[in-house]
Amino acid sequence: MKNKFLMKKLFVFTCIILCFCLQAVHSQVSIPENILGADISFLPELEARGIIFSDKGVSKDAILILKEKGFNYIRLRIFVNPAAVSGYSPKKGFCDLTHTLAMARRIHDAGLKFLLDFHYSDNWADPGHQIIPAAWKNLSFPALKKEFKKHTIEVLTALKEQHTFPDMIQVGNEINHGIVWPVGDMDHQDQLIDLLKEGVAGVRKVSKAVPIMMHLACGGQNEESRKFLDQLIAKKVSFDIIGQSYYPQWHGSLDDLKNNLTDLAKNYPQEVVVVEYTAFKREVNEIAFSIADKKMRGTFIWEPLNTWEKIFEKDGTSNALIDLYPEISKKWILPSH
Repeated sequence: MKNKFLMKKLFVFTCIILCFCLQAVHSQVSIPENILGADISFLPELEARGIIFSDKGVSKDAILILKEKGFNYIRLRIFVNPAAVSGYSPKKGFCDLTHTLAMARRIHDAGLKFLLDFHYSDNWADPGHQIIPAAWKNLSFPALKKEFKKHTIEVLTALKEQHTFPDMIQVGNEINHGIVWPVGDMDHQDQLIDLLKEGVAGVRKVSKAVPIMMHLACGGQNEESRKFLDQLIAKKVSFDIIGQSYYPQWHGSLDDLKNNLTDLAKNYPQEVVVVEYTAFKREVNEIAFSIADKKMRGTFIWEPLNTWEKIFEKDGTSNALIDLYPEISKKWILPSH
């Protein structure tokens, strides 16, 4: 009788501890996070040209200037072998692992968070370009899958060993027309799914917890977004965040963006983030941060140091557009901390 009583007490105690642990884990993953991010992958190239960034007459690291303006996240793209003859940066290798490690260190030292964007190509990957890396061209599909996963693991392991592991990871860039063409294009959708699963498996080999994003270039295209996402889900591709690009010349009106994001937030359990934009800075942020019932919301402006509606001039001096961001940060970022 005494043993039975002790066993009952032990069972109750164990249940209490287990519930406490589960509650602690839940509290860690359910803290709301508002993201004001910037993709500044061009920064090392600009600095190599001798450009010095400044704000209000004071020269500083561009990363620190962005932090002062309220940004809390930096996004970096990484290519497989950009130094290849057909690569993004022949011989120089910008956006390779070496450059990414150096930038990750700077981001970490600045106290900002870090999104890593795998392009799985030697050059630009987007809806019009998803070219297979030169070193992978002659591989059989089983061998290609292994290389795809191996590349993911090697990059993330190097970042982990440097203690600058990403806070979020994209498996592919603007992948709604496929990846690693022609093997993973939309005419080979089963192979596309297999490759995405290998990328996810590579991430999970290194980290079980980091959020994984699937990135579409369908900011205002709801039907295309849902068709692609439904395919991923039906084929059991695991991911945590839906990322969307929004450029009005390709993706419709601001109303189209709002309607799409609202619908995606309502119908999918994943978080929803605008991971690329440049125009309509106030409006895009207002739409992205107004998404209801999500733990993670936010935006990443694409290459604001020197591209399209940039917030710095060609000589590195900040312009008036940069001063929109303290206001956006005050409204959407600071209240969440």
